[in-house]
Amino acid sequence: MQGESSSTAPARLLIADDHDLVREGTRTMLMGEPDLEVVGEAENGREALELCREYGPDLVLMDIRMPEMNGLEATRAIKAEFPTTSILMVTSHEDPDYLLDAVRAGAAGYVLKESSRHELLDSVRKVLGGDSPLNGGLAMRLLKRVADETGKQTEPAAEPAGGRHEPPSKPPAEPLSARELEIVGLLATGNTNRQIAQSLLISLSSTKTYVQRIMKKLKVSDRTQAAVRAIELGLLEQEER
Repeated sequence: MQGESSSTAPARLLIADDHDLVREGTRTMLMGEPDLEVVGEAENGREALELCREYGPDLVLMDIRMPEMNGLEATRAIKAEFPTTSILMVTSHEDPDYLLDAVRAGAAGYVLKESSRHELLDSVRKVLGGDSPLNGGLAMRLLKRVADETGKQTEPAAEPAGGRHEPPSKPPAEPLSARELEIVGLLATGNTNRQIAQSLLISLSSTKTYVQRIMKKLKVSDRTQAAVRAIELGLLEQEER
């Protein structure tokens, strides 16, 4: 079933890039890992969406610039149809505007095309394990920009640019507890699970359980999107009060 992998079933990955050599190189770096399986390759965003419908991958490695449908458009479409599928953007440049757009589109983070095999595998496993591939400083800057943009969108005179913004998010059916609000606030400041556990004096396993519960309640696939959704819902302001 899409989005669910047991301890014996490898995570299902999809590679989307319009360059054959890049797809081949990425596939080669992922080969031989018993916990990972490449189930498909797409050469544009539209094909990536179609393959998601066919294979239901756990994670998509998504190039940003592709023909027919670019990576940002494909990410929006995939997340709308398959919210539990995680997406890791693959880029050549750490452009803050691209990264902000990617996070707003639903991506968990990014990995550079020049990354080593170790760095690629680390980023993939972090996302699949519910952790963030973004370093704390970058995560904080991106999420601050999300918060600033969200604040501007809620002003009475503000009009959505180009009609691309979604309507305000509905509150989760099951509200977050006080402890979960505390934890999602720490997520939004770039803290790792281990740092959260140390800060709140709870076990690492309890922290992971809380994070998984938060993601389930907010109906997101990763901690980056949990923080984004919490900002959009105004939950972090509520936690501060």
